[in-house]
Amino acid sequence: MMVPSTSPMTPPPPPAVVNSEGMPSSFAPLAHQADPAVATVKARVERQGRLGRRRTVAEGLGTAFVYDPAGYLLTNNHVIEDATDIMVSFVDERELQATVVGRDKRTDVAVLKVEQKGLPALPLGDSDAIQVGDWVVAIGNPFGLSHTVSAGILSAKGRTRDDVKGLDPSGYFSFLQTDASINPGNSGGPLLNLKGEVVGINAAVRANANNIGFAIPINMVKQLMPMLLQEGRIRRSAIGVVVDSLNAIEAARLKRPDRKGAWVKSVSPGGPADKAGVSPDDVIVGFERKPVSNPNELRWLVSIAGVNKTVTLQLARLERTFEVRVTLGEQQEFTEEPEEP
Repeated sequence: MMVPSTSPMTPPPPPAVVNSEGMPSSFAPLAHQADPAVATVKARVERQGRLGRRRTVAEGLGTAFVYDPAGYLLTNNHVIEDATDIMVSFVDERELQATVVGRDKRTDVAVLKVEQKGLPALPLGDSDAIQVGDWVVAIGNPFGLSHTVSAGILSAKGRTRDDVKGLDPSGYFSFLQTDASINPGNSGGPLLNLKGEVVGINAAVRANANNIGFAIPINMVKQLMPMLLQEGRIRRSAIGVVVDSLNAIEAARLKRPDRKGAWVKSVSPGGPADKAGVSPDDVIVGFERKPVSNPNELRWLVSIAGVNKTVTLQLARLERTFEVRVTLGEQQEFTEEPEEP
């Protein structure tokens, strides 16, 4: 299957109008350019009833956006999960049937396809480059109010499943937090920087708070897209360990100068890490020569590295630091403990 480009042929939206103090005085130019690429998603779930008749048991409403003019859209998995019929409609009143190209429950990402070429598309930006305090704009369909635009700032980065309650405990999350207004129906819509580039996919809210919303970083999505487009799902790799964060007591016992890294609590007998010589109480401080600050970082890096790929782990064992080579196995979907990469 041909993998579509992640760079649209349409020009990026113009930046918001900025006043003499460098503050945006209007988001109208950005919204005007970006809105045609944003779609309302209507997902219908049908079941076989008695006498062989199909009946609708649920209808969902969300948002998606075109990232490739050939008809590819991004949204949340929870917007289209279990759907038997998906329709997407645009601001020009076009309504198109969509099919699921690939989806991943554990990151809540899905790719849709419509049989329409030359669609307006949004460029994908760099979620690592955006900084806390930068302006962001969300477009979506909160409570069915189609093509609603809201603005705010990036409030925080790196929010995990511990910060957003009710998520899949085996999921992979490192959310962008924003105070741009996000409500049910915004799910799957774009979070844009002032260049009109998508930096996140709006995904969740803190239900008991005002203006605390969360978006999946677009750089995380970019890493998943090649496999979603080619295989329709994510095959995750694993090293066969259970890891945890270091607390002050364990850091002192293991003679660590800080609490960075992923503390190995146990090793699966006969697994990839065991074969490479990794032991309980080792601290994994690097993966493929990238520093590992915490277990969540390690879980993500390991999971997307690739089944059967041989990688380098940097281990700290008391005062000694050294590297081992590990050939990754395949993680069985939804069977491992959440802490195990």
